[in-house]
Amino acid sequence: MLVLAFDTATPAVTAALHDGERVLAESTTVDARRHGELLVPTIETVLREAGAELADVTVVVAGAGPGPYTGLRVGLMTAQALAASLGVPAYGVCTLDAVAYGSGLSEPFLVATDARRKEVFWGHYEDMRTRLSGPAVSRPHDLPGGLPLVGAGARMYAEVVGASRLLDAPEYPFAGALASLAAEQLGEPDVREVVESGTHPVLSLPRPVYLRRPDAQVPAAPKKVT
Repeated sequence: MLVLAFDTATPAVTAALHDGERVLAESTTVDARRHGELLVPTIETVLREAGAELADVTVVVAGAGPGPYTGLRVGLMTAQALAASLGVPAYGVCTLDAVAYGSGLSEPFLVATDARRKEVFWGHYEDMRTRLSGPAVSRPHDLPGGLPLVGAGARMYAEVVGASRLLDAPEYPFAGALASLAAEQLGEPDVREVVESGTHPVLSLPRPVYLRRPDAQVPAAPKKVT
């Protein structure tokens, strides 16, 4: 197994290579405006550092969001294109799940990422592997109270959610965590059939998780000049 994983649903453009037992290479750049420019060079970097070729990849995994439309689609379209060209399966993983897995927590907590418009995407977790609810989008002050928080979205609104609730954990869905989480699932029997049925708890088809309508709208008909 050689898993190529990447995520572009947050400001972190991140990629990693995993051999089924460990992360071989990982590279991340935090830049919210250059997902399209950075993703392919980042993939090339991890392949080079791992001493692998693109043709060696057996599975492609991409963060499925939720996240801003443009960045999110860069990763998912790249995953679909690579999988088609290599003849290998492609899967999606909720971006919040990757943040949760990277936290290493064994207690209940919330993950929150920036959703813009003064909102956050969030999920409720029993532990690093188990999502209880979400993903959802809310105002920071509407997040469930009383639980610890991880993720850049939580830190952005520390004054609203309470700084004492913030845990020292990775703020972004780093691809090493994404790849490790996916690799744990890929050894299961009939995994492809379960994913295609839509019942797998972690893996999905590489399609975006959208929680609201896009900012861009079809222009209205021009007003008549009289």
